[in-house]
Amino acid sequence: AAVRLPGPSLTRPCAAGWREAVAAAVSALQAGGLVAVPTDTVYGVACLAQDPGAVRSIYSLKGRNGSKPLAICLGDVDHIYRYCHVNVPDELLRDLLPGPVTLVLKRSEELNKDLNPFTSLVGVRIPNHPFIRELARACSGPLALTSANISSQASTLTVLEFQDLWPQLSLIIDGGPVGDVQSPECRLGSTVIDLSVSGKFSIIRPGCALTSTVEILRQKYGLIPESS
Repeated sequence: AAVRLPGPSLTRPCAAGWREAVAAAVSALQAGGLVAVPTDTVYGVACLAQDPGAVRSIYSLKGRNGSKPLAICLGDVDHIYRYCHVNVPDELLRDLLPGPVTLVLKRSEELNKDLNPFTSLVGVRIPNHPFIRELARACSGPLALTSANISSQASTLTVLEFQDLWPQLSLIIDGGPVGDVQSPECRLGSTVIDLSVSGKFSIIRPGCALTSTVEILRQKYGLIPESS
């Protein structure tokens, strides 16, 4: 099933259609399903991170083994402290999130052991997109989030671009084109930064917001780049 978000612009939640889309997505997720969602970078596929069956489904959808980690998606910075051990100032988190950045931190015991079982770290996303933030807030735990494409294929900016995945999805939230479909930069996905070592950062994926992110980390917070 596909749900089209109401309104020409997705800058703000509007009308009953928006609430119905959130409710439909929550229902699909709680049933163990996979839901395609627009984010601030590319289209993503989400499931409940604390549901081992759903996590297996999302790995299967991507055509990858469990060795490539999934990020968790939360609605607000405050929620990060439950699932991660944070060793940077709260203000730093709020300078970068919500936004097109994935912050890699040490995971806490609260997080499902079946999610990325091979690493003590986890990437955290709070996309600057009202729908997915609202959806994350409406779920009791974090979402597992990955891009809506088969591993190693191009990331997607419209729901038609991941048509081959539709049969495996419980629900598709169509928020229209994300970013500029003509621009290669828009397909880079979020900038992924490892902040798990105190006082340092390392760039795991340059992504679409590298320059501004590194500027904040170095100039405002004095973090030192680790050779990656």
